[in-house]
Amino acid sequence: MTRALVTREIQTPVGTMLAGACARGVCLLEFGAPERRERALSELEAMIDADQDLGEDPESFLAQLGAELSAYFEGKLTEFGVRLCDPGTDFQRAVWTRMRAIPCGQTISYGRLAEEIGSAGGARAVGAASGHNRIAIVIPCHRVVESSGALRGYGGGLENKRWLLEHEQAITGQGVLFNANA
Repeated sequence: MTRALVTREIQTPVGTMLAGACARGVCLLEFGAPERRERALSELEAMIDADQDLGEDPESFLAQLGAELSAYFEGKLTEFGVRLCDPGTDFQRAVWTRMRAIPCGQTISYGRLAEEIGSAGGARAVGAASGHNRIAIVIPCHRVVESSGALRGYGGGLENKRWLLEHEQAITGQGVLFNANA
């Protein structure tokens, strides 16, 4: 039996991130506090079946993720192509799918995202789903802001959310993305 979840640390400009992959794809990219990492690992280990082997080597997904992250931080990549394994509820997956469609250099409000997935008035539920995103940056929950443009709630810390948004603004040449003073 092979190990269901393979992890490694990746050094990035926003700190050391813990990456994880299984036979179905990348399932973890976390740079939050140690307790956040532990929670994500525990959840994933309970959800991923070690006996389910789709013939893919988790190491190949981690290598691709590492290369794509390097290109992203160098300003050469604006959309990730690595295969993901993102177990969650139907609602969470709808939120994460919509987040992946937010173009690099742009933001959307929690309320607008909720409306777009057919859950008008569900801004808080979108925020909760965002908080359960285990694949930071690739599923770009950092691109979701309050309707005022204020930054709120980011597992990797608001300073990292701000850094990522400013980085994307610089590489795409987009205008003001968020209210830096809020």
